[in-house]
Amino acid sequence: MSTLAGKTLFITGASRGIGHAIAVRAARDGANVVIAAKTADPHPKLPGTIFSAAEDVERAGGKALPLVVDVRDEGQVEDAVARAVGVFGGIDILVNNASAIQLTGTLETPIRRFDLMHQVNVRGTFLCSQKCLPHLLKAANPHVLNLAPPLNIEERWFAPHVAYTMAKYGMSLCVLGMAAEFRDRGVAFNALWPRTTIDTAAVGMLGGDAMRRCSRLPAIMADAAHVIVTRDARTFTGHFCIDDEVLRSAGVTDFDQYLPTGVTEDQLLPDFFV
Repeated sequence: MSTLAGKTLFITGASRGIGHAIAVRAARDGANVVIAAKTADPHPKLPGTIFSAAEDVERAGGKALPLVVDVRDEGQVEDAVARAVGVFGGIDILVNNASAIQLTGTLETPIRRFDLMHQVNVRGTFLCSQKCLPHLLKAANPHVLNLAPPLNIEERWFAPHVAYTMAKYGMSLCVLGMAAEFRDRGVAFNALWPRTTIDTAAVGMLGGDAMRRCSRLPAIMADAAHVIVTRDARTFTGHFCIDDEVLRSAGVTDFDQYLPTGVTEDQLLPDFFV
């Protein structure tokens, strides 16, 4: 299987960034894309809404269902899943992309930010997986893909921002546990993480334009996600994938296409956890 034509993807946080790129890539195959995100009205500092993302999906050749969803809210997630099934007849792929980040130490992290990261990253991932699973279990080649890092339990990844690392590793633990839990039932659970920083609005807020200029384009994550979710769910599950490794395994050799203009490979910034 190498196409997502006719498949239905439920993507959290798809109004911008990596989630948006994955949605548009799937749309190029003719997929149905549920854009589950909070941004209905334009943000003063961040580009993209669920409606502009829906336009991009349909312009690329797919069908879109934009839904306002706070992944922390069980009722909103249940309603969104029900509406997705009502419109498209089922769910084939869940992409847990929505995430919150704050790179601060223990004394500098307000508990409200600790709660936000754990509610969005861990609870949201678990909740969306739980609510989509009854429909994924009916799908022909069901995948859950979490945008989560490999489980490198090294203190250097915890000490500078323990709250954020705990929250992201919670998403990774969902992959570890659920892949084993649902392996015999044919639902794949995998993680995808970038080797370098990715040029998104979130990276811009963390490191400004200088950091964005030294980051790969979101298309590399979208192409890697496409490779993963078109593989056989019964044989490819429980993996913690890195974007360029996935693409090399699929025969991709041109990585210059993912570089910003004027940037070379040796100028790229490595991401956390790799």
